[in-house]
Amino acid sequence: MSRVCELTGKGVMSGNNVSHANNKTRRRFLPNLCSVTLISDALGQRYRLKVSAHALRSVEHRGGLDAFLLKSHENELSQRARLLKRQIAKKLAETSEAAA
Repeated sequence: MSRVCELTGKGVMSGNNVSHANNKTRRRFLPNLCSVTLISDALGQRYRLKVSAHALRSVEHRGGLDAFLLKSHENELSQRARLLKRQIAKKLAETSEAAA
């Protein structure tokens, strides 16, 4: 399993550990990933995603999973999130079409 956020694409970064004697050794900076269950209002289902803590805050700020996915760019999202975004857009189009 890759250590990449499914919603923002935030992944592992690399850098150096620098000692007091200025010795440099390579290290990895891992993202703060959380396994969470988010609810889609449009589809009425729960989805289990592996997201960073920053993405979780962004989802809450934007007003839920549906709003976050509709505002986000396709190239940042994972394959599962892209599929979910398309399903949500399709469902919202159907409901707006039926209402009109």
